[in-house]
Amino acid sequence: QVQLVESGGGLVQAGGSLRLSCAASVRTFSNYAMGWFRQAPGKEREFVAVINRSGLSTDYVDSVKGRFTISRDNAKNTVYLQMNSLKPEDTAAYYCNADRFYATVVAGKGNYWGQGTQVTVSS
Repeated sequence: QVQLVESGGGLVQAGGSLRLSCAASVRTFSNYAMGWFRQAPGKEREFVAVINRSGLSTDYVDSVKGRFTISRDNAKNTVYLQMNSLKPEDTAAYYCNADRFYATVVAGKGNYWGQGTQVTVSS
């Protein structure tokens, strides 16, 4: 069983930055690929970023490439999402996702989800 707790959301002006954290309660965090997803009101949940177990491989949705960076600290059981140059269209609830398989996380079908943290970007 994996429990995930996101933090770091908030209200920021366009062009600003936030760093989200997702802390995992699990014995061997490095066994899990980790991802970030977001869901805006009235829209479906969408993939944002994924990182593999070692942290050496990442992928992003095109709309955040060059602005967002996913990273992980396996010693702290935590995955991060550094968000720079934020835009109003980044406004959403952000969720982290965990699964043993990278492709499963990318597909949004990972077994474990956090409760989400709200990011609001004002224009």
